[in-house]
Amino acid sequence: MNIYDVADKAGVSIATVSRVINGNQNVSEKTKEKVLSIMKELGYTPNVFARGLGLNTMNTVGIMCTDSSDPFLANAVYYIEQELRKNGYDSFLCCTGYELKNKQNYLNLLLSKRIDAVILIGSSYLESNVKDNSYIMEAAKEVPVMLINGYLNKPNIYCTLCDDQQATYNATSLLLKEGRKNILYLYTTKSYSGIQKMKGYKEAILTKQSTIDEVYIQSCPNNIEKVKDRLLKLSEDGLVFDGIVTSEDLLAVGSLKYAKTKGISVPEELSIIGYNNSILASCCEPELTSVDNHVETLSLTTVGTLMRVLSGNTVPNRTVISTDLIIRNTTNFSNDIRSLL
Repeated sequence: MNIYDVADKAGVSIATVSRVINGNQNVSEKTKEKVLSIMKELGYTPNVFARGLGLNTMNTVGIMCTDSSDPFLANAVYYIEQELRKNGYDSFLCCTGYELKNKQNYLNLLLSKRIDAVILIGSSYLESNVKDNSYIMEAAKEVPVMLINGYLNKPNIYCTLCDDQQATYNATSLLLKEGRKNILYLYTTKSYSGIQKMKGYKEAILTKQSTIDEVYIQSCPNNIEKVKDRLLKLSEDGLVFDGIVTSEDLLAVGSLKYAKTKGISVPEELSIIGYNNSILASCCEPELTSVDNHVETLSLTTVGTLMRVLSGNTVPNRTVISTDLIIRNTTNFSNDIRSLL
């Protein structure tokens, strides 16, 4: 069955059937009921893509994330999808991985579906080579592009991000005030967010010493056991550290595994701070002190901004969300230090 069959059976024009499908008010109630009755009788379901062509909107938003198994990204997808639905929008989700070519292909795929906008979750969508970001800028010529945890100052691109630099600066500074002398920084990627976090760590260290010893900045695989093994190797090589700041909670959990293997007391001998305040922070023992970058707030703010954009309102290109340090049992801050939060 198609729209022509419905029009023929109902004795109306195709345009009238189209107006009923699209919710156009310029149809009498009697005609509307007749058309809907025929559609039900024939078992006709309007094609959503054809409807989108008629309305010039699909009421659908594309969502892209690199890895849906990542707790931060998975939570962001959940909150975004829920909020879009509340605002009457459906969504397409693409898990792209980290390869640039795959990101480009998936974005083109979403655009071919006549989406109304696209949301890119995570700063891994911003490449270090500026030219490689051209696919995002090209997409922004067709639909609004929302970027979470990254910043690209180009037309029709709207960014919602946390102040990652300030967050890691504060976390590292508190460990220094606690009396930690040798603080290790662990990270996974040099994405936009990753670079901001590293800047914060370095700024804090430079308040106590004149140079940065790069051996205390370590890139780690995104794997708990491999993080543990990396720290064991560093320790065997003679590196001394009494504090660890990480770019992800998973790295902090790996640090805890290292401490347990070595018989190191946490937080008495080693303080550890994670990032994202994910479920991992409360699933380990002792529970992790972690930076809360408010994934729910980031997600809801992004959708709220998008709704204003789609309504034709002027919105800022960049919205920054503040973070909080959630103190648990992998740090031992005094009341004086806690008062600085």
